[in-house]
Amino acid sequence: MSQIDELPPLREVIAEHGLWAKKELGQNFLLDLNLTARIARSAGELADVTVIEIGPGPGGLTRALLAAGAKRVVAIERDERTLPALAQIAEAYPGRLEVISADALEIDYRGLADGRTKIVANLPYNIATPLLTGWLSQEPWPAWFESLTLMFQREVAERIVARAGDDAYGRLGVLCGWRSEARIAMNLGRDAFTPPPKVTSSVVHLTPKPTEADVPVRALEEITRHAFGQRRKMIRQSLKGLGVPLELLFASVGLKGDERAETLSVATYVELARATARLRSA
Repeated sequence: MSQIDELPPLREVIAEHGLWAKKELGQNFLLDLNLTARIARSAGELADVTVIEIGPGPGGLTRALLAAGAKRVVAIERDERTLPALAQIAEAYPGRLEVISADALEIDYRGLADGRTKIVANLPYNIATPLLTGWLSQEPWPAWFESLTLMFQREVAERIVARAGDDAYGRLGVLCGWRSEARIAMNLGRDAFTPPPKVTSSVVHLTPKPTEADVPVRALEEITRHAFGQRRKMIRQSLKGLGVPLELLFASVGLKGDERAETLSVATYVELARATARLRSA
């Protein structure tokens, strides 16, 4: 393990502060500083960037982000046992680390942004998807963050980057494909973590992109909820709950109605959302 700063190895930090991972908090600590440094690098240039980190635990990724040159790291941690260890990191990097003891699901993230801002985190798996969809669903859009570099279970990562026709394609793939360019930056095996999770993990890098101002995110979510809620049925069946004339809807976007949810592109879902809103206001 390479030494990225003068602080003790993470295993010593865990032993000193009694930071054994808690299952109920979804904790799986990444202790190899080589790997945390790779994750930090996958977020791109960090100079003059404020980084928001969720669930720093003993601070392995926190240290990597600071060592990589982040102007400021705002670390949100629910587990108060970790605060003394994080305080040691703050002392080693004066004025560059702010620790907020809070539930990550209750934070106003936009309010933490300070100039160029990125989110980089080894997310607790039990809250990873709600956090991601919350960030990508925020209005107004474009996003207040420059990028997201996040750890997920491999299965969830595949759903994020999936495209029409992929087995993993679904509501999450449509939302992520609409509002971001997403790619899997790296994969990590179970043995990279303490304790080892039951699944392979992946780091996903998402860069937000502009989206159509006349298509509210709630409209797209409604369309995909109906479509993928009965994904094995033809869309003339699954979209009945929209309450609009389906023949007019399909004709306006060039569909026949016998297509299935997993075959429709992100662009087609956007057009369906726009056309549905138009028909309702007619």
